[in-house]
Amino acid sequence: MCKRNVLAVYGALSAIALTLSLALGAPDLAQAQTSAALTQPDIVLEAHDAQRRKDRKRLGAINEVAQAQRHPLAPWIDYWELGLRLGEVSQPEVTAFYLRWPGTYVEDRLRNDWLLELGRRRDWKNFAVDHQRYQMRDDREVACYLLLSEHVGGRNVAEQARASWLAQRDGDDGCQLLATTLLDAKQFSPADVWLKLRLAVELQRPRAIKQAAGLLGKPVELALSELQDNPTRYIGRKAKGGARTHTELATLALMRVAANDPAQAAELMFKRWEAELPHDLAAWVWAQIGRQAAFKLQPEANDYFERAFKQQAKHKQAPEWSSDTLSWLARAALRGGQWQLVLRAIGKLSPADQADPAWQFWRARALLATAAEGAAGEPIRAEARGLLQAIISPLTFYGRLAGEELGLPLQLPATPSPLTPTERKQAQGHAGLTSALLLIDIGLRNEGVREWNFSLMRMSDRELRAAAQEACDREIWDRCINTSDRTRVEIDIGQRFPTPHRQQLLTKSREVGVDPAYVYGLIRQESRFVMDARSHVGASGLMQVMPATARWTAKKIGTDFRPEYMTDRDFNIKIGASYLKLVLDDFGGSMAMAAAAYNAGPGRPRRWREGPVLDAAIWAENIPFNETRDYVKKVLTNSALYAQVLGLDSSSLRARLGQQIGPRDSSANITPAEQQ
Repeated sequence: MCKRNVLAVYGALSAIALTLSLALGAPDLAQAQTSAALTQPDIVLEAHDAQRRKDRKRLGAINEVAQAQRHPLAPWIDYWELGLRLGEVSQPEVTAFYLRWPGTYVEDRLRNDWLLELGRRRDWKNFAVDHQRYQMRDDREVACYLLLSEHVGGRNVAEQARASWLAQRDGDDGCQLLATTLLDAKQFSPADVWLKLRLAVELQRPRAIKQAAGLLGKPVELALSELQDNPTRYIGRKAKGGARTHTELATLALMRVAANDPAQAAELMFKRWEAELPHDLAAWVWAQIGRQAAFKLQPEANDYFERAFKQQAKHKQAPEWSSDTLSWLARAALRGGQWQLVLRAIGKLSPADQADPAWQFWRARALLATAAEGAAGEPIRAEARGLLQAIISPLTFYGRLAGEELGLPLQLPATPSPLTPTERKQAQGHAGLTSALLLIDIGLRNEGVREWNFSLMRMSDRELRAAAQEACDREIWDRCINTSDRTRVEIDIGQRFPTPHRQQLLTKSREVGVDPAYVYGLIRQESRFVMDARSHVGASGLMQVMPATARWTAKKIGTDFRPEYMTDRDFNIKIGASYLKLVLDDFGGSMAMAAAAYNAGPGRPRRWREGPVLDAAIWAENIPFNETRDYVKKVLTNSALYAQVLGLDSSSLRARLGQQIGPRDSSANITPAEQQ
């Protein structure tokens, strides 16, 4: 009997048992259930459905069954059941839950939820006790509540709270309460709130915008609503100079204009606002115009940033421009070939951002480009070589480029010693990993992934490799890859870059005429080899092909298409590789542009290639979308590594990236993908 039919049978048994349990009442619950129904995964799926529907009565009945039968996933059902009542329960009931499931993911997950509830209740005594045992510590709202509890306890947290609040990209109740409290206590100033509001408008985060405006009073809220709705009209009719509130509002309106049309915002600055705004706000507006122009790949971006610097110099204080704005300053300088500006931009990034291999690489390139000729420039060139040497790695985009820049061979890491039977047995017996695999097996992948990742916390490299191998052996490739990726010293390339479906993929790729390493690199990034992967926009299968794209490609290559084919392994590989070959041909064989087209559609990289002819690495760094920029780098890096794994010759990342990217030859014919 196939798995789907087995699940259907057990589902029917569970449904009958639950109906009887609700009719007979809790005391007769166990007698009403059959052993087969209770031990199968459907009871968990029933519980998950009840939790989703907020059906307390049904979920409570299922929970009693699961606890009585000691179901291996009973902790999850207990967590869901208590979670529906969390706003009503008291500390003893929550503590009892912790004692039932000590050390598990659901204990810590409930602790996270309970800390949020305690924060909402302003129960700082119990919050302090619970937070000491909180392990994940990855919830920014909990972090804000912690700072608030420490403030209530008499500790000065203003500096840490300000940094945390400004870094928060979206709004939530805990951080808003922290800001309100410290503003009332005069530990935050109105200037801090205006800065937060400018950062929120820059990122266009509606909730954060609303919350920051609320701290400044109703007149600001009303004005903000108007300028957000129609910034040009606000600038023309309502905006004023003079008082700081007026100039702050004018700044926000100019930022909104710049987001749509940097040139229009620049014209408004030239005609009036550069003279009327305080120097720091004028600098902020010019920086935002530069950011938006850089994002749109406009050559004027560097001029706008230069005006920002000039205004800021008059203010005589360091600006608090966002990391995003400073990064676009650096990218615009790269695109314009202004190497001194590249150095200046990177120098203004935070120490953490400057340490990123991307900016270490470009700092090195800028130093090489600006060093004096001959012996006078040798110390600068030596510094640049040292920067490149420090980031060399065969596993990363800029690490590989750095090694190739220095002409050094990039060998794969040596295979670590085999796992011992004891290490394998420990991973197989790990309760959290076992629970995670059960959840993934029954289709609750999100829950399974969360428990799996929690279970990896504080594991050594050897333990991570053993856990990864369990996932590899079960062909749960995303957990195999992601877990092995966490190791720092013991690098198991077989785990990190597995080759499932090897024969089929090599055959289909070669039939289509596309490099198998490139296809492998793309699949690793797209789906992590999860056969039934489906994106939020509807892309399906190993190669995450959209149905419309699959239909169009099938017509182009003369093969049949049906929606149900999308999850067929061989069809998905064939149609995905065929589409990749079409866009690769359209872009003259550029793997970088074809990867960008695969991720963002062919129209966008056609626009992104317009303008000056660029070093292909600079072109890739200037891809406007964060997701696509990261995607292109990782696909190309993956493909270079897979070329080594598969024993192919073309493992050079620079060869795959290409030397230059620029406008399409006007004499070239319009290609099929351009007509799509």
